[in-house]
Amino acid sequence: MRVDVLAIAAHPDDVELTCGGTLLKMAQKGYRTGILDLTEGEMGTRGTRETRAKEASAAAKILRVGWRGTLGLADSDVQPTRHNKLKLAKVIREMRPKTVIVPFWEARHPDHYHASVLGYEGCFLAGLKQLPLEGSPHRPFKILYATSFEGMVPTFVVDVTPVYAERRRAILAYRSQFRPAESSKRSPVFLAIDELDSRMDLMARRYGQMIGVRYGEPFLQKEMMAVEDIVRLPVRSI
Repeated sequence: MRVDVLAIAAHPDDVELTCGGTLLKMAQKGYRTGILDLTEGEMGTRGTRETRAKEASAAAKILRVGWRGTLGLADSDVQPTRHNKLKLAKVIREMRPKTVIVPFWEARHPDHYHASVLGYEGCFLAGLKQLPLEGSPHRPFKILYATSFEGMVPTFVVDVTPVYAERRRAILAYRSQFRPAESSKRSPVFLAIDELDSRMDLMARRYGQMIGVRYGEPFLQKEMMAVEDIVRLPVRSI
C-alpha cells in the first residue's frame, strides 16, 4: 500500500497527540494516510507491548488511517544509526509518501528528538539511486515537524475544530496511558502523560485562537512557503 501522508513518531500515541486531527482531515479529503511507530512503546511505565498494540490499532481506526506499521526499534534507544536509517528508507520506498510528518527536533524525551533526525535522514537516503536497498528511489516532497509541547514556533496551524472530538477519542483510546485505574498505585517517577490530556486541550485551544478557530494543530517547515493569491489569505489581521 502507498500513502499520500506518512506520520513518523517514536512511540504509539505520539502521532495522535501531535497531528491526529490533521491526519483525519486529510483522510476525509480523500488522501491515503499512514502512521509509522518507530517502537512499540514497550518501556512505558504503563501498559504492555500487546496492550499498546491493540490501543494503537483502535486509535488508527478512529483516525481512518489506511496503514499503520512499526519499525521495531528499541524503546528508549531510538538512534539515527546507519542501520536504522536504512530500515526507515526501505519503508519510505515502499509507502512512497508525498508528505512526511516527523517530531520537532527539540523535545523532552530523547527518543523524540532522535526520531526527528532519523526521520529526515531516512527520507533523504530513500532517494539515493545508488543505495543498495530494495525498491525504487523515492524522496518525499515535503517534510513537516510537529510537537506536543510548547517551544516550537509554527509555520502554520491546521484547523482541527471539526474533528477535535474524534482526535480526543483517538488519544483516549490509549486507556493504559491516559485512563489508568484509580486503584493503581501512582509511580514515584514524574509521568508527563498524567498532564497530557488537559495540556493537549490547552495547546489546541491556544493554536486555534492564533488562527481564529477553536482548535488547531501547529506545524513547522524549514523552507519558505509560497503564496499565489494574497487577496484570499486566511486569518484576519485587524
